[in-house]
Amino acid sequence: MSPSRELPPPPPPAHLREWLDEDVVRADRARFLAELSRRSMGLGRLLALWGVAAAFALGWVLVGLAVTSFAAGGPPGYLAGAVCAVAGPGVLGGAGYCFARGARREREVRQLLCAWVLAGRDPEADARLRAPARSLVWLAASGALGAAGLWLAFAPAAGAWPGTDTYGEVAFSTGFGMILWITALLGLAKAATHHRWTHGPAPEFQPRRRRSAESSPAGV
Repeated sequence: MSPSRELPPPPPPAHLREWLDEDVVRADRARFLAELSRRSMGLGRLLALWGVAAAFALGWVLVGLAVTSFAAGGPPGYLAGAVCAVAGPGVLGGAGYCFARGARREREVRQLLCAWVLAGRDPEADARLRAPARSLVWLAASGALGAAGLWLAFAPAAGAWPGTDTYGEVAFSTGFGMILWITALLGLAKAATHHRWTHGPAPEFQPRRRRSAESSPAGV
């Protein structure tokens, strides 16, 4: 993994923060929160999600081409169908691996975000976590993608005519639309979760109580 893709470190434990310079800890917290927020809600993350969706769509296209090639028959059709039958599942498997890897990284980013938020308070740095422009981009882009996915999933099936449109064509368009629709749902859920997390009630920060010798029970 290259250094540019490494995640920021977790915050130091509370008992160590008491011995660190408060200004340094606050500066690190603001810098790391900005970086983690960019990784979570940045344009690059949205494009990565769409890239995985494009890989799923490509795999679905290859599977559809394999079916139609085998249905066409003949040596050229069988050869093309065999190639697509091998390439399609391979692309789908690679897309699934990228999706799982991205979900794991997203979970790590969210855990670090929560840890650094609980590490202190800085109104100026915490206000930047709201990222209203980024959330709006996620909502608008995901909404448009979801509308296109719904149209592709249901419009061809509703307008299909017996003898004119085949079951394979309807299944192909429906599957393609569902890929877009599911991607849009993921984007909308992420934007809604981020909005609820940043606009919810602020967590209570309890000061760390130090046990004094006078508070110790007698005889201990």
